[in-house]
Amino acid sequence: MALIVQKYGGTSVGNPERIKNVARRIARFQAQGHQVVVVVSAMSGETNKLIALAKEVQANPDPRELDMIMSTGEQVTIGLLAMALKDIGCAAKSYTGGQVKVLTDNTHTKARILSIDEANLRRDLDAGQVIVVAGFQGVDEEGNITTLGRGGSDTSGVALAAALKADECQIYTDVDGVYTTDPRVVPEARKLDTITFEEMLEMASLGSKVLQIRSVEFAGKYKVKLRVLSSFQDEGEGTLITVEEDKKMEQPIISGIAFNRDEAKLTVLGVPDTPGIAYQILGAIADANIDVDMIIQNVGHDGTTDFSFTVNRGDFAKAQAILETVKTTMGAREVTGDSKICKVSAVGVGMRSHPGVASKMFKALADEGINIKMISTSEIKISVVLDEKYLELAVRVLHRAFELDQ
Repeated sequence: MALIVQKYGGTSVGNPERIKNVARRIARFQAQGHQVVVVVSAMSGETNKLIALAKEVQANPDPRELDMIMSTGEQVTIGLLAMALKDIGCAAKSYTGGQVKVLTDNTHTKARILSIDEANLRRDLDAGQVIVVAGFQGVDEEGNITTLGRGGSDTSGVALAAALKADECQIYTDVDGVYTTDPRVVPEARKLDTITFEEMLEMASLGSKVLQIRSVEFAGKYKVKLRVLSSFQDEGEGTLITVEEDKKMEQPIISGIAFNRDEAKLTVLGVPDTPGIAYQILGAIADANIDVDMIIQNVGHDGTTDFSFTVNRGDFAKAQAILETVKTTMGAREVTGDSKICKVSAVGVGMRSHPGVASKMFKALADEGINIKMISTSEIKISVVLDEKYLELAVRVLHRAFELDQ
């Protein structure tokens, strides 16, 4: 008998029929003798509707009251799923985040989990109940309802699995696992049987939308066995995300090719090559709450240097306007920008022990006449910035070059 935490996303519980399907799947697990805790999101589209409703009343909704409103989406789902389970003879009980006592800090709309009191859940599990918990939410020290930010239900699922020391945390989505790259771009993309936490973290941060980054960080920190499965298929083992690297011996050096279209590049030309200039540029950007990704500073000559960095495309205009205002005080010559770029990355723990990955990647792109604008590396990934028009070609070329279709 195993203790399993299952998390179902918004599309998996998108309508009453899908909720009934989820109930039947859960009942099968319980019939096999497993204890099951289920974490659910709001029905697909519901959170957006609630936010829109709030904005009709208050243009910039008060964060505390917005959390109160948004948390109701999951509350509807847990009630419906508990009813669906009871309807097929499965004892079930629903809990809001506050009823479990998922304790968070008081940062409304993007709270962080501090602790979970699992005593009530264990009591009900031992009594043979299926526990249905609202994801994405908790309460602060003063009992205010908080939400965990976009994708927070994944984090709720992993956090509950960690608190309960579950045998496995299963994340059910609309895909049947983690692929070597997006199958819509490369039809030959393969589903991976296993991937390490490190690789999954890189893939998630570099554009793979399968799992939310915070949930992968949480799972890695607390050694929670994580599996990605499809809620629309009854068969299949999905992809296991694990700390074990020994299984990787016979697998490729590169596990996957990730990409992100939402990139833009800014360059400050002719800034004085003096200490503190990077802070002057990026400090103003950070003050505007804009995340910076890749950074390159060219070798200085004539006492000046050029400084380039990338931001999310949605922040491009705002960041460019900030640089134009600080350009004069810095003594820079010009600010230029390019919002038609993309980032393509090769990810794999095998890079640590196999030299030549970068040269293979750069040659594959060069052979197709694809020019690289920026390069960034870590122990297990190499990212390049390219013109957006080359994105799909580059992904296909690299997928083939590293034999990920084999």
